[in-house]
Amino acid sequence: MFEKALWSSRLLTISAVIFGLLGAIILFLIASADIVHVSIITFKYFFAAYHPENFHADIVSEIIGAIDLYLIGVVLFIFSFGIYELFICEIEETNEGGESKVLHITSLDQLKDKIAKVVVMVLVVNFFQRVLHTSYDGALEMLYFAGSIMGLAIGLYFLNKVGK
Repeated sequence: MFEKALWSSRLLTISAVIFGLLGAIILFLIASADIVHVSIITFKYFFAAYHPENFHADIVSEIIGAIDLYLIGVVLFIFSFGIYELFICEIEETNEGGESKVLHITSLDQLKDKIAKVVVMVLVVNFFQRVLHTSYDGALEMLYFAGSIMGLAIGLYFLNKVGK
């Protein structure tokens, strides 16, 4: 009886699945609203003589922010699908046809690796969003900036090498 109760307790993870999917949907909606906002401002820029200061930097920053939200939403989707497949039941749809296997999770390590790669991409995008709003006063600061980009590139290179 105890083992049956223990085995049934795995169904508690369904709350993580449901709220992870809800969080992903919310992030997708917010990011899409940000893109619509950028589209409206761009339309005003071209057709209504609306020319604010730092227009280009602000537009790029908002689009990068939306990409960041989309990527975090993808993390939540991968997490939700992975938890569901690991603890509840295998999703039959992932086995049919030559469909993408991105959401097909077979182990906790595979889930961790997929989430880690997307989280690193979120950090890279967030880094570039912050860099857009930074002013550089000297050559040393520009050198630090170049070094940080090189560090990110090396990290991404080795991250891709690990899976192969």
